[in-house]
Amino acid sequence: MTFLWPELLWLLLLVPALIAIYFALLRRKKRLALRYASLGMISRALGPGRQLRRHIPPLVFLIALVTLIVAVARPSATLTLPAQYETIVLAIDISGSMRASDVKPNRIAAAQEAAKKFIADQPASARIGLVSFAATASVVQPPTRDRESIVAALDRLQLQRGTAVGSGILVALKTIFPDVEFDLRASNPRGETRPAPLDGAGGDKPATKADPGSVTSAAIILLTDGQTTTGPNPIEAARMAAERGVRVFTVGIGTTRGEILGSEGWSMRVKLDEDALKNIAQVTRAEYFFADNDVDLKKIYDSLNTRLSLETRQTEITALLAAAAAALSLVSAFLSVLWFNRIL
Repeated sequence: MTFLWPELLWLLLLVPALIAIYFALLRRKKRLALRYASLGMISRALGPGRQLRRHIPPLVFLIALVTLIVAVARPSATLTLPAQYETIVLAIDISGSMRASDVKPNRIAAAQEAAKKFIADQPASARIGLVSFAATASVVQPPTRDRESIVAALDRLQLQRGTAVGSGILVALKTIFPDVEFDLRASNPRGETRPAPLDGAGGDKPATKADPGSVTSAAIILLTDGQTTTGPNPIEAARMAAERGVRVFTVGIGTTRGEILGSEGWSMRVKLDEDALKNIAQVTRAEYFFADNDVDLKKIYDSLNTRLSLETRQTEITALLAAAAAALSLVSAFLSVLWFNRIL
């Protein structure tokens, strides 16, 4: 547990003083009782059970006071809490390498079916969008709660040439932040040129920078074999998503051994580039998943659904402790009235 205002914890030093004052008052009360009442009356009035009970309300009130002091210091704790991602953007690779059949029946078909299952498992309140990318990227379906429209958009996907993973990330990011313009003109996927947001910031960083992974209202799920051939550097695109606080969960589809594809007199081996996808997920504080068959893909999407629903994060618990202190104070007052017809 950490505290935003730890200097206020010195107030806890008052607790021993309050305990000392409490016992001093008890001794004074006992002396007065001995002066004006017989020992027999005191013995009958203060039996062992009653003597113990009279300390319970003050003890509960003391615990309430300690809890309140801790709350004033604004504590934060790491908790696993529900986190509703209001917007989820699926970015799916539709490059020619996705027709490889190392995942049955082929990569693109397995990805489509797994995506449909994932969509069906999302709560009705979640908006889901679809971005496809090959040599370029485009929004196939803007975020919507209409599941039939999303499924229909998935069924319309057609394979194209080229693979611009960076463009897919940036267009998905643009879908989440429609008011921000991103420069998609970079053409060297391995270069150092960084795609810049054209949002009036006057530089290569967003006008409002967030901590990586801090946004809980949106997420990007990138499904690809990871082999970038054109477009912006995908790692730099991932850094832009991280600066906006958006996580990019990556799902690698295919096998590391790959498959040889041929067309019109040429052939090439297409294989899964796991390192690139792991780096993208790491930069955005998300996770990478691997699948080499359609069954594993469905399991991965189930796992993503769970991870998007529950999130472990640092959370301020001031309100929780303040409510606990108030409840304990009421319990203390109730017991005092119930047993002694007075409050403390």
